[in-house]
Amino acid sequence: MISSLEKAIVRVLQEGLPLVSRPFQFIAEILNITEDDLIEAIRDMQSRGLIRRFGAAVKHQDLGYTANAMVVWKVAGESAITAGELFSSFPEVSHCYQRENSGGWQHSLFTMVHGKTDEECHQIARSMSKASGLTDYLVLFSTEELKKESMKYFTEG
Repeated sequence: MISSLEKAIVRVLQEGLPLVSRPFQFIAEILNITEDDLIEAIRDMQSRGLIRRFGAAVKHQDLGYTANAMVVWKVAGESAITAGELFSSFPEVSHCYQRENSGGWQHSLFTMVHGKTDEECHQIARSMSKASGLTDYLVLFSTEELKKESMKYFTEG
């Protein structure tokens, strides 16, 4: 069973954390509870499986990173895992995942990089190549960003 307070917490959290120094205190004030009570309630909801994931999503464009590229790597087997772990450590990489090859596509490791210019994205890819020893890659630039929206729970109406 989910309480009315838990529903209210979900409603507020699904809108994203406010960009303030103490986001949980800010949210707690909206809910008329203490920051400690809010954090404890979130932990309890996680332990009960009501909240499975909790994280921040930063809009890279708001930070001045307007060039985005998917760097795809031709790498197989265990080497892909090692490379993926290395690439994930680069601060310019927001996504890193492996997919099975299909339809003649031979690149199986995908890394989304963000830079301020296209050339910066190319430089990031070169740095990743040098660090990993992988040289067979493509830099594919985003042409538009599609609207991304998460599910909304406990909405009114």
